[in-house]
Amino acid sequence: MRKYKTNNQTRLPDPQFNDELVSRFINDLMYNGKKSLAFKIFYDTLDIVGERLKKEELSPLEIWRKALENVAPVVEVKSRRIGGATFQVPQEVNQERKTSISIKNMIKYARQRSGRSMKEKLAAEVVAAYNGEGGAFKRKEEIHRMAEANKAFAHFRF
Repeated sequence: MRKYKTNNQTRLPDPQFNDELVSRFINDLMYNGKKSLAFKIFYDTLDIVGERLKKEELSPLEIWRKALENVAPVVEVKSRRIGGATFQVPQEVNQERKTSISIKNMIKYARQRSGRSMKEKLAAEVVAAYNGEGGAFKRKEEIHRMAEANKAFAHFRF
């Protein structure tokens, strides 16, 4: 077999929520190895989200989880070379990759936002993703549109 199963590392859960997904998000948020700063940014972000969405019956952590679900793509396109031509072939995304894409897109589009601090930008992106808008959600819609446009090549799946 060419492709082999990777051994996924076990992550330690974060100290406040005891959750591995939060730990994974913080690791991706971390910049230049400053993990304590990433922890502070994330926890402050959840505080800001809690203040902005007081009327919601969900906790800030559940709002953040729902926002991640909203920006996770179901299908994506992969390039496949067949007979000299390259086709964009739509494929379903497995759960691990879905999570990875949603985390990376949320952080990427939060960094691109205009604002004073990263915690405010990230909070704005989380609230936007929870409401089904924002840069990360638009990226998911764009990925789905590309897959829909190229569904005629679905029979070229690997």
